[in-house]
Amino acid sequence: MTETRSALVVDDERDIRELLVMTLGRMGLRCDTASTVGEAHSQLARNRYDLCLTDMRLPDGSGLEVIAEITQKFPNTPVAMITAFGNVEAAVEALKAGAFDFVAKPVDLAVLRDLVRHALELHEKRRTTPPGSVATRLYGDSSAMTSLRATIAKVARSQAPVYIAGESGVGKELVARTIHAESGRAAGPFVPVNCGAIPAELMESEFFGHKKGSFTGAHADKPGLFQAADGGTLFLDEVAELPLPMQVKLLRAIQEKSIRAVGANNEAVVDVRILSATHKNLAALVEDGRFRHDLYYRINVIELRVPPLRERLEDLPGLSANVLSRLAGTQGRAEPKLCDDALEALQAYPFPGNVRELENILERSLAMAEGDCIEASDLALPKAAGPAATPATASHGAPQASISPAAGIDPRTLDPRDTATSALPSYISEIERAAIQHALQENRYNKTRTAAALGITFRALRYKLKKLGID
Repeated sequence: MTETRSALVVDDERDIRELLVMTLGRMGLRCDTASTVGEAHSQLARNRYDLCLTDMRLPDGSGLEVIAEITQKFPNTPVAMITAFGNVEAAVEALKAGAFDFVAKPVDLAVLRDLVRHALELHEKRRTTPPGSVATRLYGDSSAMTSLRATIAKVARSQAPVYIAGESGVGKELVARTIHAESGRAAGPFVPVNCGAIPAELMESEFFGHKKGSFTGAHADKPGLFQAADGGTLFLDEVAELPLPMQVKLLRAIQEKSIRAVGANNEAVVDVRILSATHKNLAALVEDGRFRHDLYYRINVIELRVPPLRERLEDLPGLSANVLSRLAGTQGRAEPKLCDDALEALQAYPFPGNVRELENILERSLAMAEGDCIEASDLALPKAAGPAATPATASHGAPQASISPAAGIDPRTLDPRDTATSALPSYISEIERAAIQHALQENRYNKTRTAAALGITFRALRYKLKKLGID
């Protein structure tokens, strides 16, 4: 016999209580009700629930008190806040307090049913998931990674938007995928999108879809990213690249939980959780007026900072072994090891490109190594520009210092006296190489954006990449 699921409805308006009880009853839930915080405390003391819906404003207090008690005493029970229409501040406050999600008055029954369905799935997942199984794909025993995994375990319980901050290459998308996989939406789609890779004139169509004939070239109806992520998670990578007009439309879609396709007359309800990330300082962009403060506060309900690799070097040996094992498996060869000198070289390197750069270095070294042990010379780590050559060393043909933006060098700050050699063409090529590599890294290796940042054509960039041997 299937166990009947139960819910607690807390609201001081009788009509709202009856509507919620009727709707949940049709979904197979047994409902208890309370009209005050005190009554809710009494119900929670006597019964255990699979779900709780509570109003924000109650005669003897706030629904936040109910959320606090459930979060503390019954962490596996999802609780959703009922807020007044348009009261974004209350919704954000509830999510930060530990609420699973929120629903606005007047209650949209379709939205409510989706919320209840996800809440029950989440409750079942929490009940059956063994402790310590969260975020196992994020390797590391350092305190920084242990703390990150613990936070992800909490964040995965919620429907709250999450802002993932961190430098380029730290694994922000992996964090987003882990949150999705550990949430009640795991069975739904995970849709990642690089906001900087979509042309501004196509953004609205890409995000919200379009109807046939709505503009030149619209030969058929096309669903957008929100529709593709319906029932799951939409990951907005490099969200800082969104132009201001698109930020307004995105804010409305997040707040109203509905979108209107280009050329459509009606809005469509979408059930999507928003995760976002960028390597830029989003708060600074808000202060500069380049990112809307209301959208910033809406997507930054919960902030996760992913630590750079240099802050968790104790994870480097195990992380390197994992990467080498994976690479060797894909290439069908014996798993190599890192020699002591190679490990020392890696631990002394600052890793401006973080885990992504580590993977690239190890993949290159795997191809260069001749034996079963990778040596420091096989790593070919970039070196920072050395001190200016003295007349004595210059006259004896001292080797030219290598220039690498990967070591944190900005070619715009290089002093010719620190890098020049007797061979002027070689010196100029190195400056040009450093500028291009720096721009590539800053633009996440998007060649179109890199060419624009350098002020040259795409064709000219391709020529220089080939000429300088930059892969």
